[in-house]
Amino acid sequence: MSIEAPSQPGLARRAPLSADLDHAIARATDALLGLQQDDGHWVFELEADATIPAEYVLLKHFLGEPADAGLESKIARYLRRIQGEHGGWPLFHEGVFNISASVKAYFALKMIGDSIEAPHMVRARAAILAHGGAASTNVFTRALLALYGQVPWRGVPVMPVEIMLLPRWFPFHLDKISYWARTVLVPLLVLMALKPKARNPRGIGIAELFTRPPEQVRRWPKGPHQVQPWSSIFGAIDRILRQVQPLFPAGPRRRAIDRAAAFTIERLNGEDGLGAIFPAMANSVMMFEVLGYPHDDPRVVLARRSIEKLLVIKEDEAYCQPCLSPVWDTALVCHALMESGGERAAMAAVKGLDWLKPLQVLDTAGDWTAQRPDVRPGGWAFQYANPHYPDLDDTAVVVMAMDRAAAEAAAKGGADYGTAIARGREWVEGLQSRNGGWGAFDADNSYEYLNYIPFADHGALLDPPTADVTGRCLGMLAQLGETKDSPRVAAALAYLKRTQMKEGSWYGRWGMNYIYGTWSVLAGLNAAGIDPGSPEIRRAVDWLVAIQNDDGGWGEDGESYKLDYKGYERAPSTASQTAWALLGLMAAGEVDHPVVQRGIDYLTHQQAGDGFWPEERYTATGFPRVFYLRYHGYRKFFPLWALARYRNLTKGNTRSVQFGL
Repeated sequence: MSIEAPSQPGLARRAPLSADLDHAIARATDALLGLQQDDGHWVFELEADATIPAEYVLLKHFLGEPADAGLESKIARYLRRIQGEHGGWPLFHEGVFNISASVKAYFALKMIGDSIEAPHMVRARAAILAHGGAASTNVFTRALLALYGQVPWRGVPVMPVEIMLLPRWFPFHLDKISYWARTVLVPLLVLMALKPKARNPRGIGIAELFTRPPEQVRRWPKGPHQVQPWSSIFGAIDRILRQVQPLFPAGPRRRAIDRAAAFTIERLNGEDGLGAIFPAMANSVMMFEVLGYPHDDPRVVLARRSIEKLLVIKEDEAYCQPCLSPVWDTALVCHALMESGGERAAMAAVKGLDWLKPLQVLDTAGDWTAQRPDVRPGGWAFQYANPHYPDLDDTAVVVMAMDRAAAEAAAKGGADYGTAIARGREWVEGLQSRNGGWGAFDADNSYEYLNYIPFADHGALLDPPTADVTGRCLGMLAQLGETKDSPRVAAALAYLKRTQMKEGSWYGRWGMNYIYGTWSVLAGLNAAGIDPGSPEIRRAVDWLVAIQNDDGGWGEDGESYKLDYKGYERAPSTASQTAWALLGLMAAGEVDHPVVQRGIDYLTHQQAGDGFWPEERYTATGFPRVFYLRYHGYRKFFPLWALARYRNLTKGNTRSVQFGL
């Protein structure tokens, strides 16, 4: 990749701040303050692709619940609106056709009552058949189709429920996979063992989506990452398991099912649901149904209610969110407001942090203790409640916000977060992986061979350390005073140096993609006191400078996660990604660089009348190549954060960012 405009430190300072910038900051701040909940928190819509609302519809028909015609018609309108010009459904706005999302969306629309001869259904069917038909879908989709009797169970890789009884030393164990895989898989194991059939009161099927009868299919697809020799080895194991599974004794199977049910019930998490993520929550509801739990059983009632809380119902449309993001949203808004400044913003930030404070998980020893049994709890979860699964990213962001608020309020004697900060720091330190990095939920969750088992065709079975989360945790430790000479920080710096891409960027696991990762790491490196002239920072700056779009913004889409990635490919600018690039450049000491001025101008001119920024494109990631996210809050607080930081740095006595984020 050619570098178009290498960064040159020490450029002349720009002219005094314009009224336009101050006005943009004030409008965005006022708009954000207007969205704060009465109790102090913020929560914004979290949108995925067609699969979640489609699965919601199919879940209701699996259970045989009375149809809510009004709600179904709104979900149908949503699904029709997001259908791609290619006839199917993408994984993100303006994305390419995706076979699994398309089959689920088509199935849901047909279940709701759309005629298969309707123009949008004809186009969808043609696109699905052109891409190999419903037999070409991924494992989770084929499992759903098997529950509806649309494909035979041999179309789903074998995952015996007896997995629940395996010892920890065994090559496959629940402790060796990620939290999201764990919570989704455990109730699914029960479904795969008992092989129920959906009630499906309308008797809807999708035989027309197969290029040949599914019972005749002998070779089912695998993930693009599943290459030799692992695919052959695990494929052979799968075939052996399929032959011997009927011979498994009934006693251990019953014990395994009981253990799966107990695992689920322990982590049911009240009205916030198993794992607080839709796929796990839906599987838990179906598991209770299959095991014969009465519908009025309090656990069933809670599990079912947790799913309804994910619905976004508007005047004309409705969809189901994959989860809720109040802790993440609130913590990031607090950072943006503290950067914006002013009495109202400061008071609102403290109110938000006061809401966050009691959500710290202090008593539950979650699944992360399998790797770190001696570490005390102290993290925050992403959702309203998810005590078994706090995460490092949220915890680091909350701790940095609390530390900043405490420092700014010290003179007034308020904002006492000392104990919360100390416990959060202790937990983050305790979950550093052996390679120096941090994963999102667990330490040392790096059993890469497991992504090659047939069931892991999505390639997201694990939670290994990543650069973006590591940059965040490094920034937290450095902001709290840990120096680059400490063993923890030194290990993190070594990890980040090893994982920098040749072009100068860092991978963004949870945000799209290298722009997000590069910002996250540059913020951490700056906080740790790394010289802005160091080779790694200069290469990162040069990369960000080179990929700026002609309009002054930055953009990147989900195709950047492809396995044969060969370097940045241009994508339309977005407000949130532009903000990340600007925050990264400013952390690298480039506040006076011309590209920063152009980026600031882009944001000030793109601001909409409501004080926020338009952004339909997806800029976040659930699982690379499989599942993407559109945080509706990102366009509201990240651009404000970048504009306010630019104003503060150009107006203040230092050009150096003083925080870890």
